[in-house]
Amino acid sequence: MKRYLTTLPLLAVLAISSAHADTLLIDRSREKPAIALPVRGQSMQQVQAQFGDPGERLEPRGGQKRQWPTINRWVYPQFTVYFEKQKVIDVVARSFKIGNIF
Repeated sequence: MKRYLTTLPLLAVLAISSAHADTLLIDRSREKPAIALPVRGQSMQQVQAQFGDPGERLEPRGGQKRQWPTINRWVYPQFTVYFEKQKVIDVVARSFKIGNIF
């Protein structure tokens, strides 16, 4: 009987901490990104007008078959933009190495 009473508070603490962690992740996902990023569906011209010329335009990939569309990639200092048929399909933020942290 004592074991049951001592484990019950531990389970309650775990449940509370789990709910708190979920709430933090939800709040964090609602935050706006620290930097402005291109939006899915923007054209290459819109991205270039808003963010300027990319630092690097990587070689296109794909396009060998109709099922494999050509993907263009533009690299900016803070992110990489992926285009399919002149439209943004994804944006990936780049990680930065700060000192010896990473």
